[in-house]
Amino acid sequence: MKKILSILLLSIFIISCKTTANKESGGTTSPSSTEEDLKYYFKGTGNEPFWGIKIGNEEIVFTSLIPGKEKITFPAVEAIKAMDANVKMYKVNNETTSATITIQQLDCQDSMSGSISPYSVKVEIKNNSELETKKLSGCGKYLTDYRLHDIWVLEELNGYKVFATDFQKEMPRIEINSAENRFSGYGGCNAISGSIFYEKDLLRFTKVISTLMACPQGNKEGEFTKALQSTTTYSIGNNQLILSNPSGKLAVFKKVD
Repeated sequence: MKKILSILLLSIFIISCKTTANKESGGTTSPSSTEEDLKYYFKGTGNEPFWGIKIGNEEIVFTSLIPGKEKITFPAVEAIKAMDANVKMYKVNNETTSATITIQQLDCQDSMSGSISPYSVKVEIKNNSELETKKLSGCGKYLTDYRLHDIWVLEELNGYKVFATDFQKEMPRIEINSAENRFSGYGGCNAISGSIFYEKDLLRFTKVISTLMACPQGNKEGEFTKALQSTTTYSIGNNQLILSNPSGKLAVFKKVD
């Protein structure tokens, strides 16, 4: 009986240690990502036949179950952008194959899983020895930079260092969830939340909402939320997140998590 009790106590201890370790390591609060995830910024897939596309800054990789087109790597090229719609076209080729990849911001339903993606993808691909072009369609999405997934506290706003006296109680902060493309936080007077729109070289804070507490005169929450909504680009380095637009630097944050 003592032996059984000892085994039970040991099992409980091991489970407890694993739980504690998971909490201390952050559990599942951030995406399981590595530097490899920065290699590609867009992924698309299709069915019948199964195929996939990965677009990165250095290469574009096409894979499929099509004989002779199991894996084809192309050098990266700049997208050709439509003037009146969010449509991008990539014309790529290598020694053996040429392809045209078209990405359009349009809700797309996977023909097998039924899941909805925010972009439709079309691929026209042909080996140089072939007369006919293979036409494929599917769905895809941009892969939001996993480094954004964190808590960021404001340090500078519109080129000036900020202080607690510029706000109601504490410094503004945002917590970005890159897996779900949303954010929440504190604007300096009210709680704020919203969505993020991410594409290659583009970051926007959208659908920004806040609580309706009246802010004292001199509070800079309005300037802060305006900076968020004016953001189009970003950079990350030295534990800082810098938000900018074509006019210049808007806000600088420090990573605190």
